[in-house]
Amino acid sequence: MTRTLGLFTGISLILASLGSLYAETEIDISQLERVTQELVRPPFLPDHEQIATGDPKVVQVRMVIEEKLMAVGPNGATIQAMTFQGSVPGPMIVVHQGDYVELTLVNPKTNTLLHNVDFHAATGAMGGGELSQVAPGQEVTFRFKATKPGVFVYHCAPGGAMIPWHVVSGMNGAIMVLPRDGLKDADGNPVKYDRAYYIGEQDYYLPTDESGNYKKYSSPMAGYADMQEVMKTLTPTHVVFNGAAGALTGENALTAKVGETVLFIHAQANRDTRPHLIGGHGDLVWRGGSFADRPATNLETWFVAGGSASAMMYTFQQPGLYAYVNHNLIEALLLGAVAHVKVEGEWNDDLMLQISEAGPIQ
Repeated sequence: MTRTLGLFTGISLILASLGSLYAETEIDISQLERVTQELVRPPFLPDHEQIATGDPKVVQVRMVIEEKLMAVGPNGATIQAMTFQGSVPGPMIVVHQGDYVELTLVNPKTNTLLHNVDFHAATGAMGGGELSQVAPGQEVTFRFKATKPGVFVYHCAPGGAMIPWHVVSGMNGAIMVLPRDGLKDADGNPVKYDRAYYIGEQDYYLPTDESGNYKKYSSPMAGYADMQEVMKTLTPTHVVFNGAAGALTGENALTAKVGETVLFIHAQANRDTRPHLIGGHGDLVWRGGSFADRPATNLETWFVAGGSASAMMYTFQQPGLYAYVNHNLIEALLLGAVAHVKVEGEWNDDLMLQISEAGPIQ
């Protein structure tokens, strides 16, 4: 009995010591610098440092939920979308490992549903979902520490069957947590990007009537039952980039110049996908979005699991129009998962040259 009490006493002393050590090393958040991050509309990223200066910061973000009617494709395809900050996907948040994200989530009284946000970058409390539930006419603020470097999905998760419905109605986005000393290549050397683009791939499940015409609804909840039936087929009617077919083509195409290094962040909150840059390669690809792991090199196509994001870096070598696609080409060319990149610069004949134009067979 005495030995047993002695053992428990020893364990208690060790735990007390560990607790004291933790208390001594715990960061006093009240002493950290506070900065406000101004969110921007995808495919762009907010202003940020690639290499962190100074100590960790508290990054304040205010995000407004907007329920609104959106066109998503031709032939009258619309959805009563649920969005973060009015866009599909929601805006990118950028911080560094060790920073604290302090998010104020606003649900205006003009909305009709309860919402929240689950950050895959966060630890505990359902990724913040349990701490961020907010009804119309309310706002809530919560904070989490960005402990893991990488790119991560966030999405609404109000519970039960509402979760997939909110996600496929557009309520998802991404956050990038950069290493404090910046990105590294496969050999551990520092790398920087000249531009960064954020592509959110979205699957929609739009109900149709007996004539095959897309149905229209007066509010999100009005279409809930019909959309649930389409969702159960696991067959999307649309697979698009940044909210709608053609959203990143034509006048909205991405741009770059020969010699520039571009970081592409690709997020898919619900389904597996396989990005591919036609005419280019993934010079560096952080599989699973983890910046803590060595990037893969020189990939033709890379995999993004549903509910995750990935990062790819490429230095453009030739000018012209590039197509960035989901390389399930049915989803790219028939359902809408394609973006264009217009690249300016001088052509390099050594990399590619047309020897003769097409003509009659000799």
